[in-house]
Amino acid sequence: MPSRNRTTTAAIAPTDAAAEVNATPVKKAAPRKAAAKATTAKAAAAEAPPAKKAAAKKGAVKKAVKAVEAVAEAAAPAGPDLEQTRRARRILKLLTARYPDPVLELDFESPLQLLVAAVLAAQTLDERVNLVTPVLFAKYPTAADLAAADPAEMEVILQPVGYFRKKTQIVMKLAATLVERHDGEVPTTLDELIELPWVGRKTANMVLGNAFGTPAISVDTHVGRVAHRLAWGPEKDVEKTEADVAALFEQKDWVPVNLLLILHGRRTCHSRKPACGACPLAEECPSAGLAGKGELDPEKARALLK
Repeated sequence: MPSRNRTTTAAIAPTDAAAEVNATPVKKAAPRKAAAKATTAKAAAAEAPPAKKAAAKKGAVKKAVKAVEAVAEAAAPAGPDLEQTRRARRILKLLTARYPDPVLELDFESPLQLLVAAVLAAQTLDERVNLVTPVLFAKYPTAADLAAADPAEMEVILQPVGYFRKKTQIVMKLAATLVERHDGEVPTTLDELIELPWVGRKTANMVLGNAFGTPAISVDTHVGRVAHRLAWGPEKDVEKTEADVAALFEQKDWVPVNLLLILHGRRTCHSRKPACGACPLAEECPSAGLAGKGELDPEKARALLK
């Protein structure tokens, strides 16, 4: 019995040893696989930073764009609030009641006539311009006729408006430019109009609004003054006042509002001594009385109305 046990043990021992030997490669293979995995992980890690950097860069760009947009939004001028637009509508009703049929005080029958009349109106009264334009356009009805006029003859016609020699040159040059660039027709866009000699935004918008029916605000000295006193815009900044007044009203009201402001500036809200005591806007106007310069006495104010 004991010998059998030894034999059995001896027989089994080599088998176990062989199994142990056979198991060795398996144990050695595991580190190789781990090493391979580690190598793969290192490669992935090596590739990851650029991707992360790209993502980080993209995120930084988005943040920068948002920051710029936030600054631009903060810097952009705020539009009128509800109370401002309601006040503007009240003022429009009051002005319409005072001047029920507002019209441009320069006489004209065509865009060309209005354009020339507006140029002639510089530093002179509309009434004087209205005296000479019928004679001027009867003799020179088209841009080509104006451009080809005898300067001496035109000077005689324009003499009542003042600076007639200079204005003769201006009218003839303006007409010649219309012929050269626009076949003698008055252009219908702001950009084209302001490219004409001696035509600025005020004149261009006047022609657009009154000759072509295009919504526009023409800021002359009266509009600038009244708008400033109503706290609608700076008196000396034409483009800013134009934009601020336009923002208060619907486009369909721009031309009537423009005409009403001109009339109010001429008839009531005078430059040196406004007739505040007879002004329908007194309760809505933050400048009523004009720090002692405006006439608050109703009787005396009515005497200032034109």
